Amino acid sequence: MSVTATRRRSAARPRAPQAKNKITIFDYNAKRVEELETDKIQDGIKYKNLKSVTWVNIDNVPPAKLLQELGLGFSLHPVVLEDIENINQRPKVETLDDYIYVVFKMLTLDEPGRKIKTEQVSLVIAAKFLLSFQQGVTGDTFEPVRRLIRQDGTRTRGSGTDYLAYELIESVVANYFSILEKFGERIEAIEEELLKNPRPRTVRSIHHLKREILYLRKSVWPLREVINVLERGDWPLIQKSTRIYLRDVYDRVVQVIDTTEGYRDLLAGMLDLYLSGVSNRTNAVVKMLTIITTIFMPLSFLAGLYGMNFAYIPGVDSPYGFPAMLAVMAAILSGMIMYFRRKQWL
Repeated sequence: MSVTATRRRSAARPRAPQAKNKITIFDYNAKRVEELETDKIQDGIKYKNLKSVTWVNIDNVPPAKLLQELGLGFSLHPVVLEDIENINQRPKVETLDDYIYVVFKMLTLDEPGRKIKTEQVSLVIAAKFLLSFQQGVTGDTFEPVRRLIRQDGTRTRGSGTDYLAYELIESVVANYFSILEKFGERIEAIEEELLKNPRPRTVRSIHHLKREILYLRKSVWPLREVINVLERGDWPLIQKSTRIYLRDVYDRVVQVIDTTEGYRDLLAGMLDLYLSGVSNRTNAVVKMLTIITTIFMPLSFLAGLYGMNFAYIPGVDSPYGFPAMLAVMAAILSGMIMYFRRKQWL
């Protein structure tokens, strides 16, 4: 066997979580479907040589011993087994002699925490069977595919493993759009808050959403190249009729990336708008305080002048001195207010 894609290995590979495996098996063709749920890997190996299409989905990556057993049963390369066990793979595609290995990210949105949770999905696509491995820490977007398999007369039932792989990838990409829709609603809420009553928590919400969108973009971006390789590569396992669907998924992934870029630009503009609004409010307050200080400066001067402790101050002994001083102050105050309004400072 020859691995065509380049590979980078880290010195220490993280291990998959050790949990009880949930294995779902679908064996089907256009006329019948058999569904089995088990926790024994041997139950899936016996379907390997059947003429019908077999999909074995393993939720929670099996531990090394059981993974080796699965590899022997389905003739998987040890390098592929290592990649399946390593749950921090970058989305990629590798082609071997008789099957294709694909890895990508399944994303779900944690509504209470409003954070994206990621789960690695590995696919082994052979002529008559498809193995899928889920990390088992988030949700599952494969349920629509299961419903299609259970229904009679669907395209999935009448197609091979390449079309099944397309359906699985499509279900994951469709969930990307659901996440983007939630992000769009949050952006609208932040924008409304920004216009009505911007607060410091608004900035925190903007920064948090920017980080989540950047994480989404980093997870989706490599998938574009994976689908492009599947669609354009000369693989006998990928039928010509399936390549059209893969091209459609490629366009949808590009749309997801473009939407994330638009959201990032929009959030950057909202952050600038918030900072500009804060600056404008600060300038308005400073302006008002400056005007008040300027108005009271001559009044404070006169009050301080006639508050000095001298024996002879003009008008001190006059009964009209105090009213006259108030009148002068009122005239100065009125004159300054009129001047400021004429200059449109008020």
